[in-house]
Amino acid sequence: MPDSANPSRPLVGEVVMITGASRGLGRALAAAFAAAGASVSGCARNHSGLLETERALRDRDLSMHSATLDITDEAALKSWVGDVERVLGTPTVLINNASALGSRVTIQNHDLGEWRKTLEVNLTGSFMAARAVIPAMQQAGRGSIIQLSSGAAIAPRTNWGAYSISKIAADGLALNLAEEMRGSGVRVNIVDPGAMKTEMRAAAYPDENPSTLEEPEARVGVFLWLAGRDSGDVTGKRFTASGWPGTNS
Repeated sequence: MPDSANPSRPLVGEVVMITGASRGLGRALAAAFAAAGASVSGCARNHSGLLETERALRDRDLSMHSATLDITDEAALKSWVGDVERVLGTPTVLINNASALGSRVTIQNHDLGEWRKTLEVNLTGSFMAARAVIPAMQQAGRGSIIQLSSGAAIAPRTNWGAYSISKIAADGLALNLAEEMRGSGVRVNIVDPGAMKTEMRAAAYPDENPSTLEEPEARVGVFLWLAGRDSGDVTGKRFTASGWPGTNS
């Protein structure tokens, strides 16, 4: 249950699973949720990046459980959920944050292997992560799944090929799942974090001046709200993180 005696730690009792926690927004989310009192587990393929996230949290007297895995590996995802249940308790929040940019080429010129890889991470990985965690959430009678989106999901862009299409499809996945889960206590919502100072942003816009961008820590507010009890009746909605109040940096 939330710690009403300590408003600075409103998410005590929540067990939060974050994919893509080795850098960027995933790292910022791990720190923000841990600071808010939640028990946090993060996964990523990049083991050294996960260790960096753990070190960053320890520097703030915070901690995170972690798992090195590929989110396109369904068995590994199920094992991660099982480990979280044993170590931290029943997962109550899943943030599908892991993303692959893929090749910046036209659809006509897209390599099939790269196309499949991008959709496997951005769409199928989110599908499998949600499917792995939903049974535990249903048994608990509550849960919040937050799907990361992008402006590329709502505004077609030349040379964004598989990334844009995967984000459109992932939005559809979240909205359909929200309807299927309606009334179960499990909520599903979408967040577009907007432009941030991350490695992926730099890869997508190599000529952009990074000093014009906000740090990922400035975008965590909406995620904290969607994980908490104050948003308990909110499902099937799409939010933009930019300018959201209550950030935890």
